[in-house]
Amino acid sequence: MFAALTEFGVSGRAIKQQLCGVSFWNPRDFTQDNYHSVDDRPFGGGPGMVMLVEPLDLALTAAKTQLLRQGIAAPRLIYLSPQGRRLDQALVRELVNAPGLVLLAGRYEGIDERLFARHALEEVSLGDYVLSGGELPAMVLLDALIRQIPGALGHAESANQDSFADGLLDCPHYTRPEDYLGLRSPPLLRGGNHAEVSRWRLREALKRTSLRRPDLLEQRTMSPLEIELLGEIRRETDPD
Repeated sequence: MFAALTEFGVSGRAIKQQLCGVSFWNPRDFTQDNYHSVDDRPFGGGPGMVMLVEPLDLALTAAKTQLLRQGIAAPRLIYLSPQGRRLDQALVRELVNAPGLVLLAGRYEGIDERLFARHALEEVSLGDYVLSGGELPAMVLLDALIRQIPGALGHAESANQDSFADGLLDCPHYTRPEDYLGLRSPPLLRGGNHAEVSRWRLREALKRTSLRRPDLLEQRTMSPLEIELLGEIRRETDPD
């Protein structure tokens, strides 16, 4: 499953350039029975299966041991779970500065609760919905982290200009041709005045954020220019 992350795109190039490393541990390799079982029925009954404590405990210990051999004594252990802290750009910036990460991708109804007593697991969620397993959330988190590593993107400023990088949605973008079927790109963007372009982009980002994600503005400390631009936007959209 993880070949899409490790062999292609931004993340694949970063791994090939050894800007970061990704290793994998299969819980089935740490089982003791002939069937390599990693799940069993929950105590107390009910539908679904629960991931066994022992193979996950041994797999997590093996991952931490490998990192310790690399000089990383205190990695952060992340369990991808719908019950966890919501993943956002602030958490991405926080985790990218960790000395190392171990991601636990669960399956079925979840993991045996005793793993939390054995390991300092933090829970991280992509959102309020349920997936078949934690592999896709793990890939999303890894991709978001890897693109923050210096040198991973083709342009040093690319990550800084992404949506949410500064707490706002991104501004609109245009490229050639200037006119497509009567739809014209803004002339200002082609005028060469970088100060005007920067102001336009900030204004459009504020406008888009105010329309689509006003909650982001409520938690933002506004600069004087942003207050001025937001006032202009609100007078346009609500002249009364």
